[in-house]
Amino acid sequence: MLELKNIKKYYKVGEITTKALDGVSVSFRKQEFVAILGPSGSGKTTMLNVIGGLDNYDSGDMVINGKETKSFKDSDWDAYRNNSVGFIFQSYNLIGHLGILDNVELGMTLSNVSKREREEKAREALTRVGLKDHLDKKPNQLSGGQMQRVAIARALANNPDILLCDEPTGALDTETSVQIMELIRELSKEKLVIMVTHNPELAHEYADRIIEFADGKIQKDSNPHQEQPKPDQFQLTHTKMKFWTALKLSFNNIRTKKGRTFLTSFASSIGIIGIAVVLSLSSGFQTQINKTQSETLSKFPVTISKVATDQTEARKQSGTSKGTFPKSTEVTVKTSASDKAQHTNKIDQKFVDYVNKINPDLSNNIGYTRLVGMNLLREVDGKAQAVKLSNDSSSKSGQSMSSAMSTMAGVGVSSFPQELEKGKGNFLKENYKLLQGSYPTKATDIVLIVDKNNETNINSLRNLGFDVKEDEKLSFDKIIGTSIKLVNNNDYYTKLPTGNYIPNTNYQELYNKAQDELTITAVLRVKSDSTMDLLSPGIAYSDELSQKIIDENKGSDIVKAQESSDTNVMTNEKLDASTKETTLAYLGGSSIPYSIMIYPNNFKDKDQILDYLDAYNKGKSKENKIIYTDLAGTMTELTGGLMSAITYVLVAFAGISLVTSMIMISIITYTSVIERTKEIGVLKALGARKKDITRVFDAETCILGVSSGTLGVVIAWLATFPINSILYSMTNLKNVAHLELSSALILILVSTVLTMLGGHIPARMAAKKDAAIALRAE
Repeated sequence: MLELKNIKKYYKVGEITTKALDGVSVSFRKQEFVAILGPSGSGKTTMLNVIGGLDNYDSGDMVINGKETKSFKDSDWDAYRNNSVGFIFQSYNLIGHLGILDNVELGMTLSNVSKREREEKAREALTRVGLKDHLDKKPNQLSGGQMQRVAIARALANNPDILLCDEPTGALDTETSVQIMELIRELSKEKLVIMVTHNPELAHEYADRIIEFADGKIQKDSNPHQEQPKPDQFQLTHTKMKFWTALKLSFNNIRTKKGRTFLTSFASSIGIIGIAVVLSLSSGFQTQINKTQSETLSKFPVTISKVATDQTEARKQSGTSKGTFPKSTEVTVKTSASDKAQHTNKIDQKFVDYVNKINPDLSNNIGYTRLVGMNLLREVDGKAQAVKLSNDSSSKSGQSMSSAMSTMAGVGVSSFPQELEKGKGNFLKENYKLLQGSYPTKATDIVLIVDKNNETNINSLRNLGFDVKEDEKLSFDKIIGTSIKLVNNNDYYTKLPTGNYIPNTNYQELYNKAQDELTITAVLRVKSDSTMDLLSPGIAYSDELSQKIIDENKGSDIVKAQESSDTNVMTNEKLDASTKETTLAYLGGSSIPYSIMIYPNNFKDKDQILDYLDAYNKGKSKENKIIYTDLAGTMTELTGGLMSAITYVLVAFAGISLVTSMIMISIITYTSVIERTKEIGVLKALGARKKDITRVFDAETCILGVSSGTLGVVIAWLATFPINSILYSMTNLKNVAHLELSSALILILVSTVLTMLGGHIPARMAAKKDAAIALRAE
């Protein structure tokens, strides 16, 4: 009599046992088998119908077709069950949400059998067990005997070596039991059939060999077998469930619970709805901002000035402050952050020529600010007097702070650009309305700029000799046609015996002698549809006028004298290199501009202009690079950054609900694991790996994730209509809320990933369930 040994040690073999075996473990050796049964002390007599031999082998020496199983992994046992064993259970263990054809195909899907071959074999197996006319039915549409026939067909479909039957007639009536047993006896002619039963009469009627057990011990063996050594001929085809198969299983399961699935998807979609609404509003408002900026800033120039701020260095310096307050009584002397961020652009003729070669399709208007002084005289009440084209107060000397800032920013300047190519866009004609007179056509034509209220700078008129008072109204006729004489350096400056130069004060003589005459030809006002008034109210002139003065004076006596002297030839002040350059520029001795303003033809072309300027800097050292100021880009970056910050905060708040959704999905998946425990047992009995079981529930959470993400996106999209209606009534902005397709797809992806993460732990728990325990679950 053989007692049970090491039953726990080889419990993995028990994964092929069933409910009716009540803990029995069976180990096989080709078609001659060792049967180890139990549990001990059960008080029951269990019959096992076996063809083969029983030997007193230690379970650790178990061999299958000559193959030692000591090194078998879980995946090897899974493959063995799938390749070699077909199970016929007492309670059928059919998967209710699948049709009988899909139930029969299930084992073959793990063997990577093609769909066509699976269906063919399944139909053949069902026909063989007498269910040819029931192929399209679900298990709940069949009788008990028919369901057992489906279970037999499933066991046969993958052509196993062994059929393991667990009380195959236990749930059937007498007549149906006989039909099933006759079918099983028919199958035993071509396959090894092992049947476990508590019915001795059934065993004696149909069995070729009977082994009786009681209290975990062998009582009798009707036909003992002597085992003989065999060569190793055993080969396994490892199982693998495709994700599509897992999706199909999970979808069929979910489809049977439509109400719960919808509520779960809706609850999970709340976070997606919140984020989608936030993104649609953010996208819409950013679009509105960009549209406004493109209209408002479309003519903002890209400015290159002598002194610029290195934005990279500025950000670097602004981030160096530690924000602490030292307690020491010492002062640390350092260069200010603003001074460190300052960069002197080495603008030379080579760079000016490079700028002038810019594609007119990108920018057809380029303005220059030059420091050249203008020797101007105007006859007022019959008397010539010195005048100037300036908006600064006559009491101020030199360039005011506002003028310097205007020069650096390119806004509020007094010099308007000229076309690179005629007919491709005139700056003045496109942006300023002609109130009276005519647009400039020559270098000596100048204009008066007024703002939207027809107001202009009082200093600009006073500096031209007009006797005007604050708030005085002046007729256009009194301004248009005003002429100013331009005097060249050789006439304007007189050389003293000491070698110094002083301005000639005999204005009338100079006025009468001057050949060049400037004329105010028009009064212009910014157009109503123009969103930016770039020219400062007051007198405006073209760069051609400055260039004309330079061309006439660069060979003058005073310029030559200044070029050869390191002191100011008018004041005898010592000059360094920078001040000497500035002095020469003022006298008309240098054609290098102080600043350059490149006006994009439209907002889109600005990026290509920046690329063009960046190309000039390639390969140059930091000090030799030309840094530009993109005021429009800076403003766009600021507003865009602010909108992004708001969006991130709102998305973070809405994202909290996504975490809640993850927890809920974990609970739902855990519930599904409990509900589908028997299905897990069936899949494992058919050879499904732990990975495959995990994949089934991952597929279920994937479906829930896609459905909740899609539902959330659809609801959010529908919500944009009332939101837009409300916003329009409040702000007059149309179609602000707009959900981008890319954002919608990303949200669906995020929902799917988070949902799968939330359900993965319960899925892993399901994968670790023991097949025998799972099959006993109710």
